[in-house]
Amino acid sequence: QVQLVESGGGLVQAGDSLRLSCASSGGTFSRYTMGWFRQAPGKEREFVGGISWRGGSPRYGDSVQGRFVILRDNAKNTVYLQMNNLNPEDTAVYFCAARLSSRIATGEYEYTYWGLGTQVTVSS
Repeated sequence: QVQLVESGGGLVQAGDSLRLSCASSGGTFSRYTMGWFRQAPGKEREFVGGISWRGGSPRYGDSVQGRFVILRDNAKNTVYLQMNNLNPEDTAVYFCAARLSSRIATGEYEYTYWGLGTQVTVSS
């Protein structure tokens, strides 16, 4: 059973940067495609980005393209979400998720394992 634990959330100001981490245990991390999602109050869960276990370029949602970067460190069983130039619309609970496929999926139902999330709040 794969377990995912997010960390690194907090309260920041608009224009700041923040790095989230997602530590994985209980599975072969290097065989999982990892995704980041976020959910703001009253809104649906939104695809932020993902990175395949095969490597290659990550995929990002339109609202974060050019500001967020996803990296993975298979030696540490960890995936990171570097968030730059944050704005109040980025305020949400951020979740990491894993799926046993090489394809980066954008739908939340395509991911099998989920963390509990970490809160990111961006003040104006």
